[in-house]
Amino acid sequence: MDTLKREVLAQRVRQVKPSGIRKFFDIINTMPEVISLGVGEPDFVTPEHIRQAGIRSIAEGRTQYTSNYGMIELRQEISAMLQRRYGVSYDPATELLVTVGVSEGVDLAMRTLINPGDEVIAPDPGYVAYEADITFAGGVAVPVPTYAEHQFAIRAEDIAKAITPQTKMILLGNPNNPTGAVIPREELEKIAKLAIEHDLLVASDEVYSRLVYGTEYVSIASLPGMRERTVLLDGFSKAYAMTGWRVGYVAAPAFILEAMLKIHQYTIMCAGTAPQEAAIEALRNGEEDVIQMHDEYERRGRMFVDGLNRLGLKCCEPKGAFYAFPYIGHIGMSDEEFAEKLLFEEQVAVVPGSSFGAAGRGYVRCAYCTAYDKLEEALRRIERFVQKYQR
Repeated sequence: MDTLKREVLAQRVRQVKPSGIRKFFDIINTMPEVISLGVGEPDFVTPEHIRQAGIRSIAEGRTQYTSNYGMIELRQEISAMLQRRYGVSYDPATELLVTVGVSEGVDLAMRTLINPGDEVIAPDPGYVAYEADITFAGGVAVPVPTYAEHQFAIRAEDIAKAITPQTKMILLGNPNNPTGAVIPREELEKIAKLAIEHDLLVASDEVYSRLVYGTEYVSIASLPGMRERTVLLDGFSKAYAMTGWRVGYVAAPAFILEAMLKIHQYTIMCAGTAPQEAAIEALRNGEEDVIQMHDEYERRGRMFVDGLNRLGLKCCEPKGAFYAFPYIGHIGMSDEEFAEKLLFEEQVAVVPGSSFGAAGRGYVRCAYCTAYDKLEEALRRIERFVQKYQR
């Protein structure tokens, strides 16, 4: 029977391991007293005026399908925003696609552009879905390690070493989940030069791009020669606290987007109508909300990272997103054991760094997108735990 089960499943699916995060989420759901630093989800509720826009859409009966591309009004707002932020122009009619979250966008990019055997370079540690989406598309994920001494930002010289004749794409998470790294402009320029020299595509996941602290943020699509070879992926989940609305978008040259639409229209049809109308409201009137949440994340992060370092858990200052990635290797246990013991003994949930790639071993990811007082209590519990086990 076990052999039959294995043979029934597609080989690509068998290749992909279950998410290392899911195991901890399942346990957390059975423990009501847990302080969860595991889920990368804002603790803010979607701002009231954005919620009301979605409610109004339903109340007024706008419950039909939209264009496969998404509502033209939303695409126009996204186009105008990208022009303001990056000085890059995308045609709302042919170069923007509204997706069901950024997750769908990453999957579409891989399935549209990657042939069996194509290699995709991706940061390690990196978001858990990257390797899986590459594998589902029949590609080969090529992890490029990042290091604490470089603030975990992926470097062009390390990418260059990984390029082979089979390389087709560089996949970036900028800012990075789980490390909070932001790639500096000068490094992005070197990566762009590599992409042009080797005729590579770039997919850039920029869902945390509004949550950047004390540093410049640059989209690689805005660099010379890169718009035509970049698939820009972004959405509303993090900056606008709209995770459950599931609205993202892809910006790319028209011939790429038209091909992506083939998959999107047969598998998804279109993103939800009410969520799209909420996203329109977010772009038109949500800037103040973004600024307020950004500033609060920055305040929480500063306190929490300082606290971790004070406890002897060395942690780089995250330049973006809302994750701390402290080193726990000196405690005398693996990152998986650390996370499991901390959960059951002190009711604090973190995610093992190895869930995000081999270079994450010895680290844990802590999401500081929860309330300030809970973060303070989490630090007290972590301190008690570290004192108990530290060699």
